[in-house]
Parts: sequence; structure tokens; C-alpha cells
Amino acid sequence: MMKDLSGSGLTVSAHRMHYILRIAAAMCFIGHGAFGIITKPIWCNYFAVFGIGHDMAYTLMPVVGTLDITMGLILLFYPIRVVPAWLIIWGLVTASMRPLSGEPFAELIERAGNFGVPLALLVLAGGVTRGAGSLVGAGGDGAGGTRGASSAMGGVAGAGGSGVAAGMSRVRFWFSRLDPDPQPDARTFSRVVLCLRIVVFLLLVGHGWLNLIEKKGLLQQYTNLGFSNPANTALFAGLFEILAALAILIRPVRPLLIALFIWKMGTELFYPKYEVFEWVERGGSYGAVLALYFAIGKTSVEETSSQHKLAI
Repeated sequence: MMKDLSGSGLTVSAHRMHYILRIAAAMCFIGHGAFGIITKPIWCNYFAVFGIGHDMAYTLMPVVGTLDITMGLILLFYPIRVVPAWLIIWGLVTASMRPLSGEPFAELIERAGNFGVPLALLVLAGGVTRGAGSLVGAGGDGAGGTRGASSAMGGVAGAGGSGVAAGMSRVRFWFSRLDPDPQPDARTFSRVVLCLRIVVFLLLVGHGWLNLIEKKGLLQQYTNLGFSNPANTALFAGLFEILAALAILIRPVRPLLIALFIWKMGTELFYPKYEVFEWVERGGSYGAVLALYFAIGKTSVEETSSQHKLAI
């Protein structure tokens, strides 16, 4: 039987990680919604993927933006499970619109924080996939922050998993609040660590890739910052990010993570236009790095990985 990690001090880390991931996911919603409110012109390309014309796109942008901001505020002030679950889907769909509209594939994986951070938040809360795609508590009462949801899922078992009672139990589960004090067991915690490592790897590789192919917007940033040879700057930045991504995937260490946190927080400030909104929307990038920093603060990656193997 797996030892509950709360006894070794991991409850403090899990508590911090919950708030980091929750705020980061809300930032993604709010930043993205702001672009809808101000009707960012490039969004027309993404609406065109669905066959929506220019005029209708401008009509729909504020609607989409308002919905995004509303979801972000709900996640901040009354975090129910359905909101981060929706952000996983919505973040993946909106990121996919970029390569589908003709932009490099790197644009999708560079936004791994948008959909990976809400996924990590749900994993931390004890959510796993079961049956017909519903998320259920990974543990019993209090495990993984599913105290409010465990009784709802118990109703499914009591009703034989069928009929109106089962449906109501699922609804109660999805609209139950996330516990701000999750108590993950070893298996859940190791899954969160693995999820965050993959997310950070993807977002760094994606951004490094965009540097190597000399994305116009990045070159403009380097020019505005005073670099005389922006192409060389992009090459060095791209190589650094890809090497850092590999290091995080193989063996993340706290000094590198704090350096990457500062790097991402700083570099996202220099967009030629919409600087504040771009910085807010990229909250998932900072949140994933910072949450991983706290995740490996109380236990080594090897420890949680070996515990996960034993649990399996």
C-alpha cells in the first residue's frame, strides 16, 4: 500500500501548487479573453478554419472573449472542476488553430502551458479518467483533494452506476469545488510531477523551435531590445531553450527551474504589441515551471518515480 505523502511534508507543496496552477490557468483564460474583447485581427485566420467569414469573426470575438474572462474569474473565486476540464479542451483547440491556419506546428506545442496546467491541476485534485470519459476521485475521503466529490461518486456505486442517480452524481462531481488543500498520495503526486515535466519540456521546445526558424515576431523583439544581429540572438536563445527542455525532461533541478521561471517571465514581456495581454495569457508557462519547482522541493524525482512504479 502506498504511503500518504502528507506525512512527509508534501501537503504544503501541494497547497502551493494548487494555487499556482489555479492562478496560472485563470491567467490563460483572462489573457485570451482580452484578445477577444479587443478583436485581435489575426483571430480571423482561426475562425476561417471553421469557415467563418471576416465580419462574423469580428462579431463573435467579444462573445468568445467574455466567456473566457468569465471562466477565468470563476476559476479564481469559485474553482469548480468543470472549468479547468473545459480549459484543457479549449486550450488545445485554440492552440491547434495555429498550425491548422498555416502557422508552424511549434506554435501549438509552445502553448502546452495553456492546456497542460489545467490538466496538472485536475491530476493534483485526484482526477483520473474512468469509464466513458468522466473524471472521478483517485482516492477515498480527503485523498487528492476530492473530499467534496467522493460522496458524489459514492452515489454512482449506490445506484448501480445507471439511471438518473448516476447522472446526477456525475453532475455533482463536475460542479464540485476543487479542494485548495489537496492531499495527494505517492501515485498522484508522481503523476503531477510527470505531467509538469512534459508540459515544461514542450513549451520550451516549442519556443526554442520558433527561435531556430526565426519567427518574425521574435526577431522584432530582439531588434527592439537593441541586438544588432537578431538572427544570431534567436539561434542562441533557441539552442538554450531546447537544451534546457531536455534537461527538465531528464532530471529537473531547482536552480535551473528558477532560472527558467525568470527567463519566461522576462521574455514574454517584450512582444511588440499587446505586451500586457500576451504576458497574462502566457501564465501557464510560468505556472508550470513554478509548480514543478515546488513539486521537486520536498521529494526527488527518482523517489516519486520509483514510488509510482511500485504502486503500479
